[in-house]
Amino acid sequence: MAKYLAQIIVMGAQVVGRAFARALQQEFAASQAAAQARNRSAQQSAAASSITGMSLQEAQQILNISTLDPEEIQKKYEHLFKVNDKSVGGSFYLQSKVVRAKERLEEELSIQTPEEKQQKTET
Repeated sequence: MAKYLAQIIVMGAQVVGRAFARALQQEFAASQAAAQARNRSAQQSAAASSITGMSLQEAQQILNISTLDPEEIQKKYEHLFKVNDKSVGGSFYLQSKVVRAKERLEEELSIQTPEEKQQKTET
């Protein structure tokens, strides 16, 4: 009787051990895939920063926005572009900074949009 009980306990431990190992492997693979996706996004964002010559944070500060909302970006852009128009006494330099900030934020939105679509299809 004790022999059979010991065998049941050993078999149960083996089953649980295999299930735990399999779950651990799956979690490791998922975390690796997530890290690669973040790395791709970071590389694309860094490339966009070097192309436009402006960081994402700088662009957000120029347009005074905290989130990447296309409507808010357009609204702030139009306001700042009109205010800094040379014909109304504004600065061409500031106006060009506003344009570059909008371009940088739109580039960031285009980088994030495909990733968000991909994440939605995976879940």
